[in-house]
Amino acid sequence: MNQARLVVEGVGKSFPGVQALSGVSFSVSGGSVHALCGENGAGKSTLLKVLAGVHRPDTGSMALDGKKIDPRSPLEALACGVAVIYQELHLVPEVTVAENVMLGHLPYRFGMVDQAALRQEAMKALEQVGLQVDPSTKLKELSLAQRQMVEIAKALSRDAQVIAFDEPTSSLTSREVESLFALIRRLQEAGKAILYVSHRMDEVTTLCDACTVLRDGQHVTTWHDMAGVTADTIVNAMVGRSIQDVYGYSPRTIGEPVLVAEKVSGHGLRYPASLEVKSGEIVGLFGLVGAGRTELLKAIYAGSGGSVQVGSIKLGSRDPRSSVGAGVVFCPEDRKKEGIIPQMSVAENANLSVRRRFSHFGLLDQAKEKQNAEEYVAKLRVKTASLQTPIKNLSGGNQQKVVLARWLAEEVKVILLDEPTRGIDVGAKSEIYAIIRGLAEQGVGVLMVSSELPEVIGVCDRVLVMCDGRITGEVARADATETTLLQLALPKTEMSA
Repeated sequence: MNQARLVVEGVGKSFPGVQALSGVSFSVSGGSVHALCGENGAGKSTLLKVLAGVHRPDTGSMALDGKKIDPRSPLEALACGVAVIYQELHLVPEVTVAENVMLGHLPYRFGMVDQAALRQEAMKALEQVGLQVDPSTKLKELSLAQRQMVEIAKALSRDAQVIAFDEPTSSLTSREVESLFALIRRLQEAGKAILYVSHRMDEVTTLCDACTVLRDGQHVTTWHDMAGVTADTIVNAMVGRSIQDVYGYSPRTIGEPVLVAEKVSGHGLRYPASLEVKSGEIVGLFGLVGAGRTELLKAIYAGSGGSVQVGSIKLGSRDPRSSVGAGVVFCPEDRKKEGIIPQMSVAENANLSVRRRFSHFGLLDQAKEKQNAEEYVAKLRVKTASLQTPIKNLSGGNQQKVVLARWLAEEVKVILLDEPTRGIDVGAKSEIYAIIRGLAEQGVGVLMVSSELPEVIGVCDRVLVMCDGRITGEVARADATETTLLQLALPKTEMSA
């Protein structure tokens, strides 16, 4: 095993009323990709912020290559050789790629930025990450994946020896993920110490050669050898139960079709599609990025072509109002942009769909509105300081619960879920699965898009697979394996390659 480069010893950090970290100790070796796992609230984000100099620890110490470090800002952390690549990138969209790469240490000559040196140094860093763009390009013109590469190039321009990644693949396509992993492996070969935070167990077991688990701010375990360490092993350490317990599948009574979609079409859906979902059934919709899954959900919910029958109600041209009126509701993938209104409170977000029921002659019955929010926030165990807390302050899992709470107050017959657990930790996923099961047990038909094969197999009664805009197969739960579903999801040229 390579020598430890980053050593974290007894680090503790508290905030008013919360002990975020308590005596956390572990080390990251050079040439290693070291996973940091834990539920939301386990202390991962706080630890990254301590490393980055955003927070100073109350107790403990950190050392890089045997030298104690105590950064008091992200710039100081970079100067010490530590860089953190967050989900929300710390870049300036309006300036050039070169200026972003060299942010904080621009080359000057005669009191002015030396443009030739700036371009040359930026090119060096960009070459290290394999990003082929003109350094004079404005950052805002780049894709998210390219911006992420610029952030990594910025770290390398400061000769960072420890690079921590915080959920780096959450918004990337499968090909972009492959490119990122190739870069991480090159950094690993160069002897960098890589810390990798992810909720995706397949990434942890595939990419990482060591793993530390935190729970409730405390160190649970560290594996310096991942041989024999499975996703189930890690989840057990994180939450104290197995993956199958997290999914919690149990057979239930499945009734007659509650949703019948015939040759539906809509914006972005390349070919008309037909499907049905029965009462009490959870149907998975699996496929690769670009397969058309989200577009199919939106075509059912608010498409123009084909027809949708919900029970005895037949809908031709559809819009959100008519679909909700018929008992069909839609929870979008991008919670922050389409699912919630960030500045509004938890109560206001939970009541968005039912406010009309609490209005009489233009006056809102605030007591009934408060009662409704309290009922569903309690029923779904939403963790919030109060109903008046802005929803943007909640974790992803709790935001998703509020989105679901909004629709549970309606008479729902069918719920369309687009990546309902994306960006949510394992413990919160378990609670979302329980809510979905509860809906199915009440006779609601569930159509759920998911990119996570274990989730599709663990939660659903039946799986529809899409490829290139078409439904290419239907697989019963008993026959669903990762291999079977992937074969149906891959274009024929890729399968034969």
